[in-house]
Amino acid sequence: MNSSKEKTLLSLDYAEITIPDIFSSHGKFRKHQEAVVCGSVRRTWGDFNDNMNRVANALLASGVARGDRVVVMMGNSVEILEVMFGIVKAGCCVVPLSGLLTGQQLASLIKDCGAKQAFATADFIERLRPFQNELVHLNANHRYVVHGQAEGWLNYSELTNGQSTTTPSAVYRSEDAFNIIYSSGTTGLPKGIMQSHRARVHWAISNSIEMRFSDQSRALTTTSLYSNGTWLMMLPVLFSGGTCVVMPAFDPTEFSRLVAYEKITHTFMVPAQYIALLQTDTTQHDYSTLDVLLCAGSPLRRDTKRQVIERLGNKLIELYGFSEGFATMLKPNAPADKFDTVGTPVLGFEVRVLDESGAVLGPGEIGEIAGYGPGMMSAYHGKPSETSALIWQDERGRTFIRSGDIGSQDEDGYLKLVDRKKDMIISGGFNVFPSDLEEIIGQHPDVLDATVIGVPHERWGETPLALVILRPGAVFDASLMLPWCNERLAKHQRLSNIETREDFPRNALGKVLKRILREPYWINVKT
Repeated sequence: MNSSKEKTLLSLDYAEITIPDIFSSHGKFRKHQEAVVCGSVRRTWGDFNDNMNRVANALLASGVARGDRVVVMMGNSVEILEVMFGIVKAGCCVVPLSGLLTGQQLASLIKDCGAKQAFATADFIERLRPFQNELVHLNANHRYVVHGQAEGWLNYSELTNGQSTTTPSAVYRSEDAFNIIYSSGTTGLPKGIMQSHRARVHWAISNSIEMRFSDQSRALTTTSLYSNGTWLMMLPVLFSGGTCVVMPAFDPTEFSRLVAYEKITHTFMVPAQYIALLQTDTTQHDYSTLDVLLCAGSPLRRDTKRQVIERLGNKLIELYGFSEGFATMLKPNAPADKFDTVGTPVLGFEVRVLDESGAVLGPGEIGEIAGYGPGMMSAYHGKPSETSALIWQDERGRTFIRSGDIGSQDEDGYLKLVDRKKDMIISGGFNVFPSDLEEIIGQHPDVLDATVIGVPHERWGETPLALVILRPGAVFDASLMLPWCNERLAKHQRLSNIETREDFPRNALGKVLKRILREPYWINVKT
């Protein structure tokens, strides 16, 4: 009888591009090239990748599982990037939290995402101490302090020293959670925007192509690294194998110095930063290496845009979009008659304009903007009903995300904004939700009712103004009420002033008509 051995037939993997694997490749083939610069600290790709691997291997040794949430609470530094991407390399989901939040707000978000481990600097830790009992998921042995010491927190160097620099054994799938970014808004619980590896790869590739990044690019980040907007610069330049130069904090004069000294090719600023830069003497600095100036976060006033182009060159790209998932860009080579638009969809995205019934509108017709593409969020973390409420399906069954913004598309597909999300205030590039502020103001013993609107601000674009109706017999004193409110609000939420009203204009259902309240403040403002 003939005997034969059965041969196992192998099949090929469904190979995917992942950001951790791309960074490992750069660490091998670009090991001597600069990857990150912040202040006096300069990391080559070899060292940068080794340090990410040390973080990842330390986390894996501690017992993390695929998809575990790990919180990061740090200011701008080289280390925050090594920590964030080290977390991702371990197969975990990184949750960067804002430095503008109060201790109570930080504790609420740590609890909401179910983080089991955390990295933080001492300033964050001190804010959190009064709320330690609320950190129910956060393992007491898995809290790490970076840049200093903090009682009860393991030193970061003790965690990573002696860890292997070999590529971690984690497996990444396109549908796995890469990060959770919490939307601005703090008093109630802001929504956690969950983005997958697929979405972040699209973010990196599409922006690399649209803004012409390469391994020779040097991008300057001017905003906080926990912010999703900052990733418009940071992620594509690192994905491309270039160099990310990080400002610890923004200063317009230092910005100009760094552009020349570091030979910066790409940068991103919000309108308030462009306005601050224009207040300096730009003739004293060399901007010749700059190829791309990106503006996002809030609309750039037309007069400001013209000044930027006149003084820094025709290099400005305006981006409209939101973290949930799509974007458009207006580039310098756009026709002159598109100057007042926000451009066309970024590579891979589609945009539709919808009427109130959800029907698609034609060119020039005004309605709600909705977008679709591989950069969309997976969901709002733990909020299925809120996720579902955003979805509009097209004739092919594809799920578009409703923006809540109003606009129109012309015959060439260029998008024009008519209004922003109904009541949201965008101050210095940060989203401020009036309902969060109103909840705090309404707790003041003299306040019967309150509403918050955005009013013009020379530096920040707009700023929150509180309008209050007093309780009978109460005596109004703004010098006392204003600090009472602001000490209970995050930095980016703080009120510029408080004014009193006898009543508010309302619709038939009693809802305050904020548009009418805003009009007197904006009527003479040039746009």
